[in-house]
Amino acid sequence: MSRKNRRQVSKSAAFIAPRMTEFNPDYTYIKRDLSRIGILAGTFLVILVALSFFLK
Repeated sequence: MSRKNRRQVSKSAAFIAPRMTEFNPDYTYIKRDLSRIGILAGTFLVILVALSFFLK
């Protein structure tokens, strides 16, 4: 008959309990970057429309 091998778990890994912390990320830098990207995109769009009138 075949032998069943047991996998041994170290004591330190067996008794680690997950910490109960509240997930509260800070997205202020992402909001600031997105607003900067939006302002730049709008500015470039206005510049392209103005250039299209002058170059016609």
